[in-house]
Amino acid sequence: MVAPVLQMVPLGTQWPTLDPFLFCAHHLDAYPAANGSLGPAASLAGRRIGQDFAGIDGWNMYHGAQVPGFPQHPHRGFETVTYVRRGWCDHADSLGARARFGEGDVQWLTAGAGIVHSEMFPLFSTDAPNPLHLFQIWLNLPAANKMVDPYYSMLWGRDLPVVVKDGAEVTLITGELGGHIPPQPPPDSWAAQPDSSVAIWHVSLDPGGSWSLPAGPASVSRVLYHFDGDELRIGDTCVDANTGAVLEPSVDVMLAASNGAECLILQGRPIGEPVAQQGPFVMNTNAEIQQAFADYQRTSFGGWPWPADDPVHGMEKKRFEDKPG
Repeated sequence: MVAPVLQMVPLGTQWPTLDPFLFCAHHLDAYPAANGSLGPAASLAGRRIGQDFAGIDGWNMYHGAQVPGFPQHPHRGFETVTYVRRGWCDHADSLGARARFGEGDVQWLTAGAGIVHSEMFPLFSTDAPNPLHLFQIWLNLPAANKMVDPYYSMLWGRDLPVVVKDGAEVTLITGELGGHIPPQPPPDSWAAQPDSSVAIWHVSLDPGGSWSLPAGPASVSRVLYHFDGDELRIGDTCVDANTGAVLEPSVDVMLAASNGAECLILQGRPIGEPVAQQGPFVMNTNAEIQQAFADYQRTSFGGWPWPADDPVHGMEKKRFEDKPG
């Protein structure tokens, strides 16, 4: 009998991944009440503003100065999948597009040849906390698609299939499961290739709940990240919270939690190409990385059409998307 758990690793803020994924950032911020200007109603004294990752009082400003988040920054050669479970994100980019999404929505961005974007986290409630919980997953692109035109899709939470059975809820961001088909990823994504078997599934187990993770192709990598709850049983192996487990993909495996648990599953056929990464660029060679820096310095990947590096999109807590043209 094949053991379903091949390896276990502790989880921090940035989770280790296997090809075709590059990493997964897990943001969990207990933001306080807002100040009426979409920032926190709290002193920022003692924080390293512009580079605040210390988690003081359970939250970060990241690179933001008034509103938490990530002001304009470039990417090339890969994709970001941003899944906001709680809270809100304001997107703006060098294509002239902007969006506000959150509370279960997903943004899937193919950086391709190069894009500049910002991701800010507006805080709305002035009389209550503003918790933020999101995952940003970096998915690699094969060499043939690293220089495609940039593109992004909004996968609204209402359109994501949720499979409910035996005290389990499985939200499908990508990857068919039991006949349930989530929205299509961007056209040049590795996940759009019919034999890539890319899956991103969020699994929530009630106390006493269970779910049988079906076998996949033997050629894929499959990692489960147990990020919340008490002990999770994976087959005969017990896994504590904040633990990643590399799974044998070719066997069915039962997941069960006596007291409830949440986990994220990333799966995909490896691209199997060299990875050269420096900061916001992911290519195949160091020469291509140096070219990416040179291109960005020369062209700014189209420039920045917004009046601020950290644009936010008004006081109305409402989803929207504006694309040029």
